[in-house]
Amino acid sequence: MPFQIEILWTDFLIFVLMGSILAFGVYTLRHEHLRVPWRQVARRPLAMASLVILCAYVVIGLMDSIHYRPLQDRQNSGEPVYSNVELSLLDKVAMPLRARTEKTYSAPFAMQAYTKETVEYPDGRHAREYPRLLYGGAHLKNEAERGGDIASRAGTATLAGLGFWLLLVGGFLLIRQKREETLAQAAGRLMRGEGDIPWRTVLITVGILIMLATNAGYLSLTYHIFGTDQAGQDVFYKSLKSIRTGLVIGTLTTLVMLPFAALFGIMAGYFRGWVDDVIQYVYTTLSSIPGVLLIAAAILSLQLYIETNPESFTSTTQRADTRLLFLCLILGVTSWTSLCRLLRGETLKLREVDFIQAARALGASHATVMARHILPNVMHIILITVVLDFSGLVLAEAVLAYVGVGVDPTMNSWGNMIVSARLEMAREPIVWWSLTAAFVFMFALVLAANLFSDAVRDAFDPRLRK
Repeated sequence: MPFQIEILWTDFLIFVLMGSILAFGVYTLRHEHLRVPWRQVARRPLAMASLVILCAYVVIGLMDSIHYRPLQDRQNSGEPVYSNVELSLLDKVAMPLRARTEKTYSAPFAMQAYTKETVEYPDGRHAREYPRLLYGGAHLKNEAERGGDIASRAGTATLAGLGFWLLLVGGFLLIRQKREETLAQAAGRLMRGEGDIPWRTVLITVGILIMLATNAGYLSLTYHIFGTDQAGQDVFYKSLKSIRTGLVIGTLTTLVMLPFAALFGIMAGYFRGWVDDVIQYVYTTLSSIPGVLLIAAAILSLQLYIETNPESFTSTTQRADTRLLFLCLILGVTSWTSLCRLLRGETLKLREVDFIQAARALGASHATVMARHILPNVMHIILITVVLDFSGLVLAEAVLAYVGVGVDPTMNSWGNMIVSARLEMAREPIVWWSLTAAFVFMFALVLAANLFSDAVRDAFDPRLRK
């Protein structure tokens, strides 16, 4: 085979999480009481637009979670020898961005380097000037052609994206077309926004994303649309690679947190007595420890183990992935206490209601009561907390990287981009595009997550449900 599939720990957990989400979706479709609040979420245009943006991020993150080792050579016996460098499907798709590196900094859409260098001419002269980039605008002869070329390429990409979007809308109308209804009538219903689900908002959001993707993809073939960093790497490529790190921090931490919070919270509220006292003592003590100090101690201990046992890791990618997984574990262990308190309080109230008392009187075991009667009735609290905490965990990665206890420095993440921008902002002239790119991508993800989580909270909270 020309490649060998490589499954990292975080890759495995990501696909386990995706399988769990799909299983929960199938379970929801079979139960009307769960479908009702999700219908309320689907009726909100802002929530559906946010969901489309989140799905775009998830697709990029999943592409970056399919890793493989390319074939490097073959031995005399015909045995394949694979590279020690793990690549992802996103690396394959974005290979032009990954391979086109400059010497050092260059501004967005620039044709020349950002700082002057000593250039030697064929006649032996030396001069200090801005040298031409190797790839950015290399097809142009001079600076005067750049504006028109960018406008021409942007127009071509926009028309291509618009054509693809119109085909998508046409296919959607054919699917949604009612009997004895013309295509124009179906388009009219769509434009008027009729129906329970705001398909007009969904399609407009999809169209905007398609336009942005086609423009970014086409322009990045000949320009560095977000500039390059100190090592000459394309900042747009680094921003795309950072999406997976943000999603892993936000989702896998939740996967670690939920078992602790659900089990201990329900047990404390259901059994009360000494069980409640022990669990309260544990999470109160854990909450009293400064989270940053605990995370720093754990990460520094892991870093010491990595440095003293380099033979345990076959590549820098595996080493960085181990640190990322360990960071998710520590964040999960330190962030389950607030949800545990909420579940304990709700369980204390539920254990006294009539149907719980009836189940216990009929001889149901404690495990059955907690699993079949209490857990489904506190699921709205779990779901609301999960979606609200996601954006906070994504932002936490940037803060931890800033203080030096985040992901591995070799891993692409928005936090590492912000850390490097700390020194770049103090340069003269200032290098602003790395910080701007990290801000734009992180802002879009966190804003979409917050808007969607607000809709989920309003739909699942019994006090707000209409």
